[in-house]
Amino acid sequence: SRPAEAILVIAGGAGALARGFSRFVGREGEVIEVDVMAAILEGGRERLIDKGATGNMEVVQAGAQALPVKGSSVDCISIAFGLRNVTDKALALRSMLRVLRPGGRLLVLEFSKPTSALLGKVYDQYSFQILPAMGRLIAQDADSYRYLAESIRKHPDQETLLGMMEDAGFGECRYHNMTGGVVALHQGFKP
Repeated sequence: SRPAEAILVIAGGAGALARGFSRFVGREGEVIEVDVMAAILEGGRERLIDKGATGNMEVVQAGAQALPVKGSSVDCISIAFGLRNVTDKALALRSMLRVLRPGGRLLVLEFSKPTSALLGKVYDQYSFQILPAMGRLIAQDADSYRYLAESIRKHPDQETLLGMMEDAGFGECRYHNMTGGVVALHQGFKP
């Protein structure tokens, strides 16, 4: 990202990422935060107002599958830990490609598939046994933590997501594994 760019943050949650981008792109830039959950957006909007970072920001309630943004108008799209919750990922990727300017880039940070079999077994035990138990003890909500584990397991692995991005029309696609593949950062560009 560079100053004066237009950045779209999808499923930005509490708004921390959007705030960081807002400071980076400066007064000449623009940050649009999109989330399907109105309550999350409202909380993020209030935090933005508290931090005084609303001058170059817009907050919009919408899903990733039908982005309410003009075609070829955005330099960069960021979606962190949100793509696994999108029902039609292929449609969402095409929607993202549509709004990017030629040369614009998509960054997807998401839980992925551990690269070692041993780490995979440990991670599965953590995800499906320890995480829901912690949710039950701490938040009295094992179901949400069980859903988190299931949504991670159903999400495409690194190579599959890379192929989906290429099928949607992105070029120069690649990914970088973090924490042994538990999390991966995918990147692609609009030709």
